[in-house]
Order: sequence, then C-alpha cells, then structure tokens
Amino acid sequence: MQQLIRSAVAIATLCLAVTALAARDGATAASPAPLPTGPYGALVRYGRDIIENTRHDVPHNVTAAMSCEACHLAAGTKPHGGSFVGIFAEFPQWNTRAKRFISLQDRLAECFLYSMNGTPPAYPSREMEALTAYIAWLSQGQPVGTPVSGQGYVAFKPDHAPDAHAGSAVYAQRCAACHGADGGGQAGAFPPLWGPTSFNGGAGMHRLRTMAEFVRYNMPYGSPPNTLTRQQAYDVAAFVLAHPRPAFNKTRLIAFPPLPASFF
Repeated sequence: MQQLIRSAVAIATLCLAVTALAARDGATAASPAPLPTGPYGALVRYGRDIIENTRHDVPHNVTAAMSCEACHLAAGTKPHGGSFVGIFAEFPQWNTRAKRFISLQDRLAECFLYSMNGTPPAYPSREMEALTAYIAWLSQGQPVGTPVSGQGYVAFKPDHAPDAHAGSAVYAQRCAACHGADGGGQAGAFPPLWGPTSFNGGAGMHRLRTMAEFVRYNMPYGSPPNTLTRQQAYDVAAFVLAHPRPAFNKTRLIAFPPLPASFF
C-alpha cells in the first residue's frame, strides 16, 4: 500500500512539474486553466473579452474596424501569433520608439493609439485593469526577465527584394476571400488591411518585416505555419502596405480625467 501511495505521489509530482514547465512555454501551453473565479475571475474574463470584442466593449477607444485579436490571435494565446503568454514578467522594458522604459499599460496604450487608431483607456480604468489582469493571468508562474518561447514572430528573409505586383496575385488567391478584394475585411470576422478603418501608419504591422513574419506563420487563417513561401509572404506584405491608411498624428495630446486622492 505504501508503495502504491509513493507511486501515486510521484506521478502527481511529475504531472505538476510538466504542467509548470508547459505554463512557461508559450509553444506548448496556450494559457493557464481553468479561468479564476470570483471578482478577479470576472476581471480576467472582461480583459479577454476586450481582446476578442474590442469595438463592442470599448467603442469610444477605437476607430479601426478590428479587434485586438486581429494581431493577437486566439485572444493572445497562439504561439508566434502575437502571444501574450509570459509578457507580464517582461515589464518594465526599454522602448526604442519612446526612448524610455515603459510599463505594460504604456505598451497597451501604444496598441490603442497605433493599431486601433484610437485612444487608450485611462490607466486606472476598469478596462485597463482588466487587460493587465488578463495578461498577468496568462503569465502566471513565469519568472521575471525570462523569455518565453512562442513570443514574437519567426524571423526570415525573402529570396529577393519584395515585389508588390507579385504580391497582388498572392493576395487575390490567398487573402481576398477573407479580407476582401478592396482590403476592407469582413465586419466582425476579418479585419481591414488598408483604408480608413485599418491600422494607421504608426502601427507595428505597418513595418514590412513585421507583417511578412506574421503573415507567413499565421496566414491564410486556419492554415499551418509557413503555408506561404518566404517570398510570397514578403510580396503580399509589400502589396498590402502599398495601399493608403490613416496617418498617425504624433502631436495629438492624450489626457485622462483627473481622480480624487481618495481613489488611490
């Protein structure tokens, strides 16, 4: 009997160890489970819902006709698809664009300003608290300063200089069914890739390399990674980025409503 008990304990310990390792590996574990309960669970769920239904949940903070999930697939749990898993432990971090150390709230504000072409929620708002709580929950167990596999995009180079004309054929064959021949997307299903309701010119996805790496690993939607060749990914990215989109106004002032001292 004691031997059976020791075996059971050993198996349970091994399972816990495997689970812990998986939780730290964005390539093998998308997110912790199950979702927490109580008030904290409600906040985490709201954060996830904002990622999935951004225009519905925070309509006054976005003008782009897309959700955060357009760039952070599977609510930010897909490896190399804009994964949030583990990133909570990487802040504060140096930001080359801002030329300063930024917090997670600052990084989320960037997403609203650039990718959503909108205005960030106030830092003490329930919306910002929910987003940070959701990302913190996805990152639980991750040691501070330790990179997690599955974050970022898989880097590669094209065989030759990107060709937007060749990219137009790739787009017509592999992308237009979801994103439309005019790049306008499908409301509530697939995001616009250019035009007045797309991300603006300051967004990370407006960089050729970033879009090419995202596209090759994650597109066409539902396909295995690297369905497109390296050259096709760069060509179609060049084609998409050749189209007009909103300009980023870097002189616009961002201010949040003041709060009484009793809030803190």
